[in-house]
Amino acid sequence: MPVSSVFLYSIAAAAVLIYLPFLLVAYARVQIGYEALATPRAKFDQLPPYAQRATWAHQNSFEAFMLFATAALMAYVTGVNSQIAVVAAIAFVVVRLLYSIFYILNIPLLRSLMFAIGSLGSATLIISSVIQATR
Repeated sequence: MPVSSVFLYSIAAAAVLIYLPFLLVAYARVQIGYEALATPRAKFDQLPPYAQRATWAHQNSFEAFMLFATAALMAYVTGVNSQIAVVAAIAFVVVRLLYSIFYILNIPLLRSLMFAIGSLGSATLIISSVIQATR
């Protein structure tokens, strides 16, 4: 698979991962009842703790995605062609999945480690792009 395709597929995978934690939130809302579906923000405090953490993981995924998508598109546009960049893009997707799992399971140390690794992946793509663009 061409390196450029890895960047595009990783963006698509990261976009899907944004919504995985929300499946648990939806399940919890159904368990609470129709009122939680009708007024989800007002009923947030009634969600079980795992669903509250899933909501936060979902929200954080949007924040991390913006930087990663920008970084991966930078790598795509500048024609970065390195295995380090490929590993960074794939690692981001894997650790963001693990991030959500560790957040929902309430394992803060591992969650924070996954956040740091994901951020390093985005930074690697940005730096690789800048280096490639200045050649």
